[in-house]
Amino acid sequence: MKKSLVFLFVACMFFLMAGCAYPQEKMKESQVPYEDQVSAVQKAVDHYQKDNDGILPIKTRDQSTPIYQKYPIDFKKLAPQYMAEPPGNSYESGGVFQYVLVDVEKKPTVKIFDLRIAETIRELKLRIQAKKYPPFKEVLGKNIFTLDYKKLGMKEEPVVTSPYSKQSLPFVITGDAEIYVDYRNDLVQALQKHKNTYHQGEDIRDILVKDSMFVPAYSLPYTIDDKSKEPIFLEK
Repeated sequence: MKKSLVFLFVACMFFLMAGCAYPQEKMKESQVPYEDQVSAVQKAVDHYQKDNDGILPIKTRDQSTPIYQKYPIDFKKLAPQYMAEPPGNSYESGGVFQYVLVDVEKKPTVKIFDLRIAETIRELKLRIQAKKYPPFKEVLGKNIFTLDYKKLGMKEEPVVTSPYSKQSLPFVITGDAEIYVDYRNDLVQALQKHKNTYHQGEDIRDILVKDSMFVPAYSLPYTIDDKSKEPIFLEK
């Protein structure tokens, strides 16, 4: 009898530990950007477009939606005919990544971005709303500023981990209280690494997209200063 109770206890502990380990592993997988998953979605999109006279499996977004968030993939149109289910790291499967298309007119290409950025932006906006006005600090460009985070009750400046360089990227705010990630440091590295023919007035963000599975989501347009060859905010 005692042996049976011991066996039952050990068995219960095993299943409890396995149950705890599984969600943790599942959570980890939902936060990792896998190239093979992006490739699988690309194949599904290509097949869907071919079978539907060039129509793309995307959700409808307003024309004013920022370009890198404008064409989210509609997995309801892809699964289960073109792929068994959405990738485990996609928002639709409980992951942190939004799958989108870029270059939809010429060569529709699957990319991703981290939706956790939006959570930080929402938190900052709530703090600003509570204070009634944005506590601007430094002027970075026409209608673009840094924030005084101490006045927002924050001990540390919030940052985003760059999907390109893994360095910390700060936020900026516009005069109408819209918050964006500042990708200038990434652009400096990309411009130094790749030969380019950009001129002032052209949006240079696509240099980040070309060799990466990520898009610079929640970003303002940037251009290049013809004199310094440094990235600057593109004035509208």
